[in-house]
Amino acid sequence: MVVDLLHSLALVPLTLLPIMNPLSAAPVFSMTVGNDTTAARQLARQVAINCWFVLVGSMLVGTYVLSLFGISLPIVRIGGGLLVAASGWRMLDRNDDDEVQAAVKRSQPSGWSHAEVMRRSFFPITFPLTTGPGAIAAAIAIGAGLPRQLELYLSGAFVAVLGATVTVGVVYLVHRHSATLMRRLGEVGTLVMTRLMAFILLCIGIEIIWTGWAELNGIPPH
Repeated sequence: MVVDLLHSLALVPLTLLPIMNPLSAAPVFSMTVGNDTTAARQLARQVAINCWFVLVGSMLVGTYVLSLFGISLPIVRIGGGLLVAASGWRMLDRNDDDEVQAAVKRSQPSGWSHAEVMRRSFFPITFPLTTGPGAIAAAIAIGAGLPRQLELYLSGAFVAVLGATVTVGVVYLVHRHSATLMRRLGEVGTLVMTRLMAFILLCIGIEIIWTGWAELNGIPPH
């Protein structure tokens, strides 16, 4: 039982982190806060809190919202997979001046106050760069896999929430030290890392689409 719990705990960050890909948001985060280490720490903490609420809410409430609108989980998997694959393709095909990064550059005044930085914690860093539609769909899928018996559901939900906490902890660390990461990687290293993550994201999206399609048609996914 302990092994099963550890497996379930590891499953959450291993599923969500490749889709969320906080490294892809690190350049935007770094440009947002500049060299202000205090603002970087505050913004990273607030983004992590935002991500935690989005993920936990999707895992625990998402399936009931889908039931309310009559949407099946395989359809969510196909839709989320399409969004994940499209995000990966855009990252592979984009120019160096990404639209979101360009918007941040255009809107960034000199000398942001901490209150202004905190107000910008949700868009675009939390959504759509970190917890986009693909991550939300994956979190809903994790929540749909929780057992329905009350005791097992409570233990499974606790493990899922703990896994989400580990996930946003990684997001916090990456964003908190994004300026250092960008300096260490350099321009070429950042470009290579972004393209590699984009290809992995594209493959994950295709895998999610195939899983949903297989469920709809009664085909064994593997």
